[in-house]
Amino acid sequence: MTARVPEPDPAIRPTTRARAAARTRSGAPALAVALAVAVAVAAGVLLAACGGTIDLATTAPGQVRVVTTTTVLADLVTQVGGSRVQVDSLVPRGGEAHTFDPRPSDLVKVARADLVVMNGLGLDDWLVKLVADTGTAAPVVRLGEHLPGVAYLAGEGAGTTNPHLWLNVAYARAYVERIGEALAAVAPADAAAFRAGAQAYEARLEQLDGWVRAMIATIPESNRAFISFHDALPYFAAAYGLRIVGVVVPAPGQDPSAGQVADLVAAIKAAGVKAVFSESQFSPELAQTVAREAGATVVADLYTDTLGDPPADTYEGLIRWDVERFVAALR
Repeated sequence: MTARVPEPDPAIRPTTRARAAARTRSGAPALAVALAVAVAVAAGVLLAACGGTIDLATTAPGQVRVVTTTTVLADLVTQVGGSRVQVDSLVPRGGEAHTFDPRPSDLVKVARADLVVMNGLGLDDWLVKLVADTGTAAPVVRLGEHLPGVAYLAGEGAGTTNPHLWLNVAYARAYVERIGEALAAVAPADAAAFRAGAQAYEARLEQLDGWVRAMIATIPESNRAFISFHDALPYFAAAYGLRIVGVVVPAPGQDPSAGQVADLVAAIKAAGVKAVFSESQFSPELAQTVAREAGATVVADLYTDTLGDPPADTYEGLIRWDVERFVAALR
């Protein structure tokens, strides 16, 4: 099902404080100083509350400080910016973006950022309050929203949009282009380097997309149906010719009823599904129960919303890891 994304806000949004900061450059330096002091005081209070143990990465002179919501987005920014960026992900590796609860130290990270990067589309909306609480001047980039050429798919709830666009590598390339432009906007002196970095990375991702298509083509069409633990893979399936028969949980943190499990088992048997796929950040027990009752295989070590250990510690590695497991289970 195709979802229509509302049109309101642009994807790259200066915060209220950013707009105020822009005004200070045209004749109100006192306001800029006051804002900087307010952020510093807030950071100091938080540091004291946490016993002075907040781990803040060191930024080299001239580096752009970027805060992202997830490790996947952090890697995309790193691949574009290279040594010119210092990137922090709020959700740690192996964490769950949908249900993440920000920590006091995350306020400090956002307050210090030059650029804040999120996915949008409901995946990481908890960031909105975090940004408001810090009053950061950093622009906030919503990578997944209002991307040209994207066929948006419906989400888990009525009127929502599925946010997992990056699992279609072609859409990840669109993220990369947007990242390059956002970095260029906050650091004009390095704009050419950021755009060149984005273009080089996009070329690599184009090759990766071709590799995925070649790998999936080795799976017989009759074997391309599967079950997903949650609704993370519709863009991946639509892009590469796979078919999702159902999901184990309606949404992360929401266990299915006994009736829903029985219906899913029946659907697996009727469709001849060979495998149930789950992600490493979730307990495999529920997926194993469903697969056992249906006579299917469980693959419980996919990565979708988070990076993992090597070789799945980059976006490219994540995609290769997942595709290899799909091929092994379904071919």
